[in-house]
Amino acid sequence: MTVIGLGLMGRALAGAFVNAGLRTTVWNRSAGKEVEGARRAESVAAAVGASSLVVVCVVNNDAVLGVLEQAGSLEGRVLVNLTNGTPAQAREVAARVAELGGRYVDGGIMAVPQMIAGPGALVLYSGSREAFEEHSATLEVLAEARFMGEDAGAAALYDLALLSGMYGMFGGIYHAFAMVRASGGDVREFAPMLTAWLAAMMAGTPQAAEEVVSGDYTTEVSALAMNQLAMPNFFEASKELGLRGDLLVPIRDMIDRAVEAGHGADSLTRLVDMVKE
Repeated sequence: MTVIGLGLMGRALAGAFVNAGLRTTVWNRSAGKEVEGARRAESVAAAVGASSLVVVCVVNNDAVLGVLEQAGSLEGRVLVNLTNGTPAQAREVAARVAELGGRYVDGGIMAVPQMIAGPGALVLYSGSREAFEEHSATLEVLAEARFMGEDAGAAALYDLALLSGMYGMFGGIYHAFAMVRASGGDVREFAPMLTAWLAAMMAGTPQAAEEVVSGDYTTEVSALAMNQLAMPNFFEASKELGLRGDLLVPIRDMIDRAVEAGHGADSLTRLVDMVKE
């Protein structure tokens, strides 16, 4: 078992393998980073040569390609790339790994380092199904391992889609916290109220997905035109509190465009169509 890259996530991955009793070799670009119980390789080529399964978790796609330039032959090796990137980048790396004689599996980690090898951690995988199935038991040491398909870019796509949902949600949460704090309220007391409200709203996600698939955005709940009328209140209240409305601007602008396009009677889910360029 080899892990290349010993940032916060890389160290968590290597530590999980060591704790599972797997003989683990590690390599990092800069010296001084160690993982207790793991053997440190002196070069990328030595690290790759030490194991049939090589996990790469580095800063970006350029760094992955740089690692591959130093790897030498990947004949008989499976390279699992857990570096965050785009679907196109994953396919680029897959092609390079194939040129070097290896099999490729791309991965998207849906966890923070502290969650690795614990409950709730999930890693999405795509690429060589054969390679994934061959090493799935080892990969399950890290987290639940879910295969998304043989397109090498599939895991990256779903990873970024899930993260986009997270960032959008966090944007609203942070603006809500700012409003409560600026008004003199207790953010700690407010947090459980916000958690419960968001949980109630998230229950409608499957219905929203049905609307996207069917293209039927008919609603008796909350039409876009009604939301457009309410939007100025958020900005006026925020301004009164000395706050910027930046985190809410994108959703306001999309609602405006949807209503201007004649979709005022539709549900908020219609905004999925407004994301298109």
